[in-house]
Amino acid sequence: MLSIFDLLMRYIREGRIRLDPRRHTSLTTFNDACNYGRKSLKTFGHGYFDEARQITRLCAPNFVEMYPNREGNYCCGGGGGSWAMPFKEERVFYGRLKARQIRNCKAKLVIASCHNCRDQIMKSLRKEYDLDIEVKYLWELVAESLVLPGRESEGSRS
Repeated sequence: MLSIFDLLMRYIREGRIRLDPRRHTSLTTFNDACNYGRKSLKTFGHGYFDEARQITRLCAPNFVEMYPNREGNYCCGGGGGSWAMPFKEERVFYGRLKARQIRNCKAKLVIASCHNCRDQIMKSLRKEYDLDIEVKYLWELVAESLVLPGRESEGSRS
């Protein structure tokens, strides 16, 4: 089994992809997804906490942690299938701790590796808790940071 985190780290180490850290200058944080973190740690003996942070920092070096994080991180409220269920009030209520974490760390860009987390933060928590943030998938951050032939001298953008 090979995760997206392992694959991206391999490609970065091997020089198969190059990233431009000047393209994302906003204060950025990473959201630890329950499935890739705690559940992977329990099931496979390895939680994906550090790999995503390394990748995020390579793309957006103005990085700040949410607290608590890693194994102690709060769930966004969108996991376990609840994002797709008709329980919006409950989902938003359980996401209040995640919204507080994001607000307290003052990040303007939140990176998520999980589609439920990304949707919950972007489509529910941002609006319900008036968060002035942008939310991107980890792969989206990487794609926007890629150095492609002919783009080596492009300037910074957020």
